Order: sequence, then structure tokens, then C-alpha cells
Amino acid sequence: MSYKAEIPYGAYWSTPFVRWQGSFAHLHSIEFAAHVARRELAKRKIDPMIFDYGALGISVPQKHAFYGLPWLMGMAGAAQAGGPTLMQACATGVRTLLAATQEIEVGMAMTALAINCDRTSNGPHLYYPNPKGPGGTGVAEDWVMDNFGCDPQGGHSMLATAENVARDHGITTAEQHQVVLRREEQYRQALADDSAFLRRFMTLPFEVPAANYQKTAAILDGDEGVGQSTPEGLGRLKPVLAGGTVTYGGQTHPADGSAAIVVASREAARELSANPKIAVRLHGFGLARVGLARMPEATVPAARNALQQAGLAIGQMAAIKTHNPFALNDIYFARQTGADLMKMNNFGCSLVWGHPQAPMGTRAVIELIEELALRGGGYGLFTGCAAGDSAMAVVLEVADA
Repeated sequence: MSYKAEIPYGAYWSTPFVRWQGSFAHLHSIEFAAHVARRELAKRKIDPMIFDYGALGISVPQKHAFYGLPWLMGMAGAAQAGGPTLMQACATGVRTLLAATQEIEVGMAMTALAINCDRTSNGPHLYYPNPKGPGGTGVAEDWVMDNFGCDPQGGHSMLATAENVARDHGITTAEQHQVVLRREEQYRQALADDSAFLRRFMTLPFEVPAANYQKTAAILDGDEGVGQSTPEGLGRLKPVLAGGTVTYGGQTHPADGSAAIVVASREAARELSANPKIAVRLHGFGLARVGLARMPEATVPAARNALQQAGLAIGQMAAIKTHNPFALNDIYFARQTGADLMKMNNFGCSLVWGHPQAPMGTRAVIELIEELALRGGGYGLFTGCAAGDSAMAVVLEVADA
């Protein structure tokens, strides 16, 4: 199918992604996302007053997050726009894109902003009162660390879901490390010619504001904290879990950042596009959930659902991007779908540039659009797993308008 909503070409952006406890650790993620949105909209000569809807994605609470999307839009200069605040872990980027698309599809909005942000740094420490607990004591939670380490439905960590899939499908450490080296090589393509690919959607050098936004605290040339592996270095690593396969080198790192995509009716998309001759059309979305503690497997049925809605096959995809918190995600996906393992995720992926959860999928979709534009058009697929053994996917097309 083809949705009424389109993405105006160039009407999207991402900050650099910064490894946790790095240069973004002092910034409130919602305030920071609004600060960036205001600047990026001005850079594109897009008046914030055109928005009649917004969807904010966030998975790590921040102070006053109760006010969510309306607060962010107000700070960004679009106080007339309302909408939800959504949380679906690492699938949040596709979820907010779908929310914006649906609002336009049913005629309730003409121009929407799907904006996502997270700060895994300095995660909140929460206390849940329980007057009936022993001595009236409650329960405490370290939001980031405790939820990385324990799915409450099964008591297992996210890493355990990867090891379950590796064991049952015979995925070795050596195979995972081969994928790591290939993904880092692909990311270096984005850094070529003074980061020419990144500059297509990212303002570089990037000025990191102080917490009060009154001055610049640092200047970044690109993503911060990205590693550079060698076969020898990876070969010396031992699996994190005894008897397992996944090393620290074969998984991503937590990060901070924000990213956003404008979604509009076809007519509005032409007006907002950086190049009205290019159309970015949305053809299908997919949601899936697999068995308990099988998270990496969820990308496959989600992708198939999105392809089915689009009426397309995996072989028709000119480019594929995945959220790969573990290198084995891509190995499993390629084996199950027939996709070329070494040609997926050109120019970068979350395995390399990090895992700020909500904005991660948004950046991947943006990179997918730009890769297709460089190819001269075609269909593209993004699929990514999320906590709770779930995943979401989207199929889009870059074409002649």
C-alpha cells in the first residue's frame, strides 16, 4: 500500500550520538531535543507554526517528562501542536513515525513532527512507595541498569536473549566478530570526505550547549565514543557470560542523543522538501513479538509484516537497515530472509554508533533515506528489535516525485 503521508526530503535530522557519560550527560534530553529542533527547523526554513501534531518518543524518564510532547513542542516554537508521548524501548522511533503517519492518514493532521530523544547517562534512580511494605518501606529501581539487566517477565537479561538465539541457531563468536569488523568498515564510509554522508542530515561541527543553554560547552566533529576494532583485539575477548558467545566487542553501547522526522501530507511534503523532485513515500509498517527471551528473532516477523503490507519482497529492497544491539541479530536476520549480510547497514548502524534507544530507529530511517537517495531511489527496509521480545519495521521508497 501507499500511505497518504510522506516524509519531505531533507526534513529530518539527528544529533551526533554520544557514548553514555560523555558530552551529552549533563543535558536534559527533552530540553536538548527541543533546542536542537528549533535550530534545525530554522536551518531548513520550516516555520514551527505549521505543525498541527507531534509524537515524542522517550524511554528514559526525565524531570517533567509528564508534560512530554506538548512541553517539547512549546520549547521548539510550536506551542499550538499537541500529541502523545510514546515509549516502546528501541522500537520507539518506528512507533512515533507510525503515529504521525496515522494521524495524517485519517485526516486529523497535515504536518507532524516525530521526534525522539533519550539520555541513558545519569539514569534516574526511582523509589516506589509501599505503605504496606515491611516498616512502610518501598521498592527502588535504577531505571537504566536494572532494566538492561532484567526482563521482569522472565528474570533474564537482554544479553541472555542473544545467547538463546546464538545457541539455538549455531551462531559463533567468530561469525559475530566478522560482522562487527564489516559494520565498522561501513560506518567509515560515512566519515569519508569530511563526514559527507553524516552532513546530509547532521549539523557538523556540532555545538554542545551548556546545561543552561547560554554558552557552548563543547564542539563535536561527529559521533563520540565509537570504537575501532581489530581482528586481533576482538580475538582476545572472552564471552561476557560463561559458556556464551557474545563478547563486549559483539554488542553495542548505551548512548545519548536525539533525532526527528517531519511527516506531512503529499502537498505539504512538496512545499517542505529540500528537493521537491524527490518523494519519500511510506508503504508498510510491521509489529511482531516472539517467544520469551528471544528478542533478536523479532526483527524477522516484523520485517515480513511490513513487507506484506507494502506488497513487496525482501529481494526488492535496494537497502536494508537494522537495529543490531548484538552482531548476531544481523546474522540471524540474513539467514532467515536471504538478505546479503555484508551489504546491510551501509554507512552505519546502532551496533557501531550506539544505542540511545528512542532516537536510534529514527536515525536509522534517516540514513536509509539518504542511502536510497544516493542510489538514485528505490525501496528500503528498516527493522529493529526491542525489549519484551518485540520489534517494529517500516518499508519506504525514495522516488521521483
